[in-house]
This record gives sequence, structure tokens and C-alpha cells, in this order.
Amino acid sequence: MFPAMDIALGEARAAAALGEVPVGAVVLGPDGAVLARAGNAVEAAHDASAHAEILALRAAAAVRGDARLVDCDLVVTLEPCPMCAQAVSLFRIRRLIFGAYDPKGGGVEHGARVFNAASCHHRPEIIGGVRETECSALLRAFFAALR
Repeated sequence: MFPAMDIALGEARAAAALGEVPVGAVVLGPDGAVLARAGNAVEAAHDASAHAEILALRAAAAVRGDARLVDCDLVVTLEPCPMCAQAVSLFRIRRLIFGAYDPKGGGVEHGARVFNAASCHHRPEIIGGVRETECSALLRAFFAALR
């Protein structure tokens, strides 16, 4: 149903191979074409904000030459954290599609629930739980290997 999740999962697997938390993101243009893709790069960049979503959104904005991505969709393997959810709002993403839910660190359906705050100026359409089992398994396997 959401073929871009395959791409996001590929980015997540590539991030895991580099020792990053396996999260991948893809920004789709209005025609469904991939504008940008990224995996987490926190450790490699020594940058706590180098989440897959942030990197993909920045890259897509650069491709479009516009800070607003009003007709674009973001596909990500994990429910965005509050920082990334706020970025989704600021970039004015049309639709957010995510895989695994994150009860501990999520900012969309859990925790801060950024899009429900009165201070949130833009709320995208949200579709959660896409290929949740596969996305969750990737994260569980990564953290199990660290123990």
C-alpha cells in the first residue's frame, strides 16, 4: 500500500549497519516521486538533531528550493519524536505516514502529541502503523544486539 516504506526501511537498515538507531525516512513529492531519503546519522554527524526525518526534510526543501513542502508526504519507519513532529509541522508536510509506534519517545500519538497542541500551526494527515510489525522488529533486533 505504501511502497515508499520499502525505501524508508532500506534507509533504516543502512543506518543500523553504521551503528545508528535504525530509522529511515522518505519525502515524496506531489506526484509520488522520491524527493529525498535519509537514515539516522546522529552518531556519524555528532549531531543529536540528525534524525532521519530532519535530514530528509532538509534535503527535500533544498531540492524544491522552498522551506514549505505543502504538497509533500513524509514516510518514516518510526513515530516521530517531538522534535521531528514539530519539524513536520514547520515544513507544512501534507501527510505523515509512519510505521512503528513509539510509546516512550513518540511525539505524535504518544508523549507530547505535538499536533494536538494549541501552539501547532499545521497538522498533517496522519497514517500510523504502516508495516508496524516489520518496522518494530528492526528496532527490537538492533537494541537486542546492543545488550
